[in-house]
Amino acid sequence: MTGKSAARGAPLFKVRRSRVHGRGAFAARRIRKGTRIIEYLGERVSHQEADRRYEERGARDSHTFLFIVDARTVIDAGAGGNEARFINHSCNPNCETVLEGRRVFIEAIRTIQPGEELNYDYQLGRAPDDPPDVDEIYACRCGQANCRGTMLWPPASEPQGAAPRPHTARRAKRAPPAKSAKRGPARKRKQPALR
Repeated sequence: MTGKSAARGAPLFKVRRSRVHGRGAFAARRIRKGTRIIEYLGERVSHQEADRRYEERGARDSHTFLFIVDARTVIDAGAGGNEARFINHSCNPNCETVLEGRRVFIEAIRTIQPGEELNYDYQLGRAPDDPPDVDEIYACRCGQANCRGTMLWPPASEPQGAAPRPHTARRAKRAPPAKSAKRGPARKRKQPALR
């Protein structure tokens, strides 16, 4: 699988096994800072429908293809998604998410060299009904010197709302956390970063 550049038709990245998690996206050529790499695609569903679809996986399953668009809408890349769903999390990312007109794009925040794995900070939100070991369930394996050990934001060592976001995105405000229609914790969803 490859992510194609709209401008040249040449692949920007290829999907293959990753040391971080499962499959990952790796630069097929040099990608300049500011390059819009790919749109995050999938079926657009309500937060309640996203919870329903993934409730059988249980609270201990950390795999997510869900991405928040707004308070009503989630992109489920597990249904009709593209290669963007294979871009892994990192605490020291080389990409960021950009929300424009209810569409989510992945852009390079620095120049990325051929063979380098693409990544962004998932910034999965915390919820009051998270299990006590939620940081272990959503453990980060990016291996960066500044790794916070979890894909969740804010880090457990800081109170909700007190920590600044790790990087910013082109969006005025973040969608409020979804309330789950089912019992137990809601499925974690990726969130566009704030800028």
